[in-house]
Amino acid sequence: MEAEGLDWLLVPLHQLVSWGAAAAMVFGGVVPYIPQYRDIRRTQNADGFSTYVCLVLLVANILRILFWFGRRFESPLLWQSAIMILTMLLMLKLCTEVRVANELNARRRCFAAADSKDEEVKVAPRRSFLDFDPHHFWQWSSFADYVQCVVAFTGVAGYITYLSIDSTLFVETLGFLAVLTEAMLGVPQLYRNHRHQSTEGMSIKMVLMWTSGDAFKTAYFLLKGAPLQFSVCGLLQVLVDLAILGQAYAFARHPQKPVPHTVPPASTKAL
Repeated sequence: MEAEGLDWLLVPLHQLVSWGAAAAMVFGGVVPYIPQYRDIRRTQNADGFSTYVCLVLLVANILRILFWFGRRFESPLLWQSAIMILTMLLMLKLCTEVRVANELNARRRCFAAADSKDEEVKVAPRRSFLDFDPHHFWQWSSFADYVQCVVAFTGVAGYITYLSIDSTLFVETLGFLAVLTEAMLGVPQLYRNHRHQSTEGMSIKMVLMWTSGDAFKTAYFLLKGAPLQFSVCGLLQVLVDLAILGQAYAFARHPQKPVPHTVPPASTKAL
């Protein structure tokens, strides 16, 4: 009788914990980008955030959704991918609007300076996805160009998956590529920090949430018996997050010295 009474209490509790874990999986991946989104909106500066993070997550989650058609996995992971795609599109929209607005303001200042000196200013051409210029890939001037790229990639990848869905090797490779791409999520930010020798403009809260979220996600994969690719790449993702936190600590202790600006002589300024 006592065991039955405990079961009456434990079964709903277990169900509640399962629902909570599923909700954390679905929405937890989005939470780290909230402080970064707010920082960009507040400062109107997106230089500290690498938009290639959005590219990595868009590719990874599109491939994960296609993998689901070949090998069904936990529904919360599927919903997480759909919500993450929408979130990355919102991040791209904000970053593009801020960057274009800043470029426009800089151009206006250049025109004003040129008018006062009677000089000619060259206007940078508009960069478009349909130009197919590899030098400006993922650096386009309109959010619509990013949407076109995502739709084109989804269409091509979806068509290939449709033709090869019966191949076990293809499906397993697709799943591995999906989680491996997601595991490389922090690499663009890691490279940007290394190149600038600074983490200025990057939200430390975002990276801390990356780390805690990836650790939780990896544990979820292991406990739920998700495909092996998910667990291995989850561990790799945690290691990349820790490397970025290490950069933030190292650059904070040894900040890069600013380059001194040379003041031109009076005769040059008079000219």
